[in-house]
Order: sequence, then C-alpha cells, then structure tokens
Amino acid sequence: MKYPGIAILILSAIFLLPAQQSTINIGNIVQGQRPAIAIPDLKGVADAQAFMPVFNQTLWADVSGAGIFKMVPKTMYPTYIPQDPSQFTTPPPPPPPSRRRHRGQGMTTAPSGGGRWLTDWSTPPVSANYLAIGYTAVQNGVFVLRGGLFDLRRDSPSTAQVFWKNYLGSVGEDGARKVAHQFAADIIALFGGQSLFGTHIYFVSQRTGNEEIWVMDPDGGNQKQITRFHTMSLQPAISPDGSKIAFTSYYHTNPGIFVFSVDPVRDLRFYNQRASVNETASFTPDGNQIVYASSAPDDHCCRIYLANLNGTGLRPITSGGYIDVEPKVNPKTGTEIAFVSGRSGPQQIYRMNIDGGDIERLSEGTGEAANPAWSPDGQFLAFAWTRGYSTGKFNIFVMDAASHKYTQLTHDEGRNENPSWAPDGRHIVFMSNRRGPEEIFTMLADGSQVQQLTTQGVNKTPVWGK
Repeated sequence: MKYPGIAILILSAIFLLPAQQSTINIGNIVQGQRPAIAIPDLKGVADAQAFMPVFNQTLWADVSGAGIFKMVPKTMYPTYIPQDPSQFTTPPPPPPPSRRRHRGQGMTTAPSGGGRWLTDWSTPPVSANYLAIGYTAVQNGVFVLRGGLFDLRRDSPSTAQVFWKNYLGSVGEDGARKVAHQFAADIIALFGGQSLFGTHIYFVSQRTGNEEIWVMDPDGGNQKQITRFHTMSLQPAISPDGSKIAFTSYYHTNPGIFVFSVDPVRDLRFYNQRASVNETASFTPDGNQIVYASSAPDDHCCRIYLANLNGTGLRPITSGGYIDVEPKVNPKTGTEIAFVSGRSGPQQIYRMNIDGGDIERLSEGTGEAANPAWSPDGQFLAFAWTRGYSTGKFNIFVMDAASHKYTQLTHDEGRNENPSWAPDGRHIVFMSNRRGPEEIFTMLADGSQVQQLTTQGVNKTPVWGK
C-alpha cells in the first residue's frame, strides 16, 4: 500500500540486489519429515449422518491446514474403516516355516485384515504413522462424537490408543463443525501445534457498497459485518486478547481512529486529536495503549503517536518532517516498533525503540516496502515489498528482524499485501488480486498451502487475532 507524499523512485533499470536472501526456518514450522496421518471419513448413526459431510470436511481441513502432518490420501485407505477401538483385531500368528513359500515359488502379497489390523494402515499403500477414527450420534438432543487417535507404530490396539474421548455439540451443521474443530485441536496439540479454532480474521469488505469492517473464522466461514457507517472504514487492528478492535473510519469526514469492543460490538469512544489524518492504529502488547499515525499538530502527515485506549495521554514518538505510518509494537518485547517511513526516499520498513530512539532501517532501500507485521514470537516481520518488480506490484516477504535476512513467500501472482500472522505463528493471512478482485487468502509461513477465504465483493487489509 502506498501512502500519499512518500517519494516514488522512478527506476530506469532493473536493480540486481546482493545475494542476501536465505531460507528462514520460521520458528515452529515443522521442517523435513512430517508424521503421516490417515483420517478416513467418519460416519454418523441415523440422524447424525446428515451432518457428516461438513464434519469430515472441517476435520480434514483443520488437520491438513495445521502444516504439521503429511495427509495420506483417502484413495489409499482399506475398504473397512473401524469406527471404534473394539473393531480392531489382532493379526493371526505367521504360518510355521514349513508352510512358507520358498524362493522361486512365486510372489506373495502381504497378509491383510482389510482395515481391521493396525498394520493395514501402517504398511503400504497407506503407510501412515497415525490414524484418527470415530463415529457420531444424536443422543438426547445433542450431537455426540466418540473419537480418538491411534499410534500405528504400536503392536496392539490397546497400546496404540493415544486418546479416545467424547465431544458434544448442538444438533446441526454448526454443532458438527464445532465438534470437528475440537477433535482436530486435540490431535494438533499432541504434536506441539496450536489449533486456529476460536481465532478470528478481521478485514475490510466492499460487498455492501461501502468499505466496512467484517470478521470471519479462520477457514472463511461465519462472515459477519461489524461496522455500519456507510462510508470508508479501513485498517482494522485487534487487541492481544481479542476483545477490542481499532480501525480508521471517515465517518466524521476526516480519517479518524475508532476503538470498538468485540462482544458486544460497542463504540468505546476514542478521542482523536484535531488533525486532517489519524490512521493506521495498532495495540501495544498489554492492550492498554494505541500507537497510530497522525498529521497533528500542523497537518503535515504524518508522525507516530502513543495514546491510551480512549485517546488521552497522547504523545509523539517520531519527531516529524517525514511521513511515518503503520506502527506495530513487537508483541514479545513491547519495547520496539516497526513502522513505514519515507525518510530515505521510497517507503521502507524501519524499527525504533518505543520512545522513538535508535531508528534503524530494516528493508534495503530499494523498491517500496509496507505493511510490517510481527510474528507472535517477535523474531520475524512479514511485510509487502516491490523488490524486483515495478512500482506498486507488491509481494509478501518474511524477514528475520535480527539478521535482516528474508524469504519471499508469493511469486508472480498479482499484487499481494497486508500480511498478518495467526496466533499459532505458522500461518499468515494476506490480501491478493491474483484471481481478479482483491480477496483474502491464508498460507503457511513458508508460502505453501494457499487458501482463498473470501469470494464476495472486494476484500482487503486482513488482521488475524484471537
């Protein structure tokens, strides 16, 4: 995203940048060999079966999307699918040596229980390390799942059982989704992952004819409108505990900061200092203050300010004379701010102490860089950059904030901007026009498993929070 007044560098030739790109091992993304897991379609008893398509789709999507497992295709599974631990059987003992075939007497196939033996799942063609099974039923007006996970490296059903438990939900597709999310969360947690169930993505949508703030689940479901200002509302930010959002709106003509509670949705009344521009707000890690950009006091855009949640106690952090916007406080340290500035020419990513000292440029100075977003552990910055492209054609990059080494995540697929990290530190949400209008996408923080979440209207500037 370009900001008014930031110098545009006209390039007459393509810059050949130094070879400083490296592969970044993003914190807790599993590298190398991932455990292979088989998740067959679970079945429902009687009335519960009607909700199993959405259940099975949600379960598979959650586990697959965690980025932890190698998902074994369902086409490789045996014909018989156990639904309960009691349906596993133990293979018969091998035949005595005298009955075995000798070399040269022809090929034999490995014995099989058709799906009833653990080895049917652990050996080719499935070759899984883990198996999730279960079944659902409607009991006393409640949607019930009995499900669990089995470690196929064990030699008996009793020792292979990792867990087996009940999950309860309302009768209907919503209840089936909830139960599937909970089952997936337990599986993911066993491998050190964090389920995204219960987190939310806030974004701007024009589907009603105006730019309003919306919210959705991390899989794109349950999309709901929050603001109804019938004007431009932009740049949402979410508090660390997920209870508040801050955003910029033109509701009072000039762009100003609004802070809302999420549940219930309520205007918390943020005081905007007199200025033509107050924008790009974000929260401090303790959730008690807001950092934002303002043209106050002389209407020269923009300086970065720190204020209380209601807008009082404001004080400038940057000194003015430059265009400084998009401040983001490191969520781990709380002592440093990444921001966008035009102080060296084209807009770049900078870092400074929260008191405005020790300003350092993080991006190279070539092209244009914008939209910094700290990873939850405070070690990495995702951002949009035109490196190697014409002005305005942004791609998503991730930079190690300490070494300044970076990895490019999107390539040659339209304009990609506004990255934001998921609370698990494994996923990134972003905006892209790769398929036409601007829409919201997610991906793993290594650039893989790209998923489109929105399809209605124009959607942009997502932020991922609890």
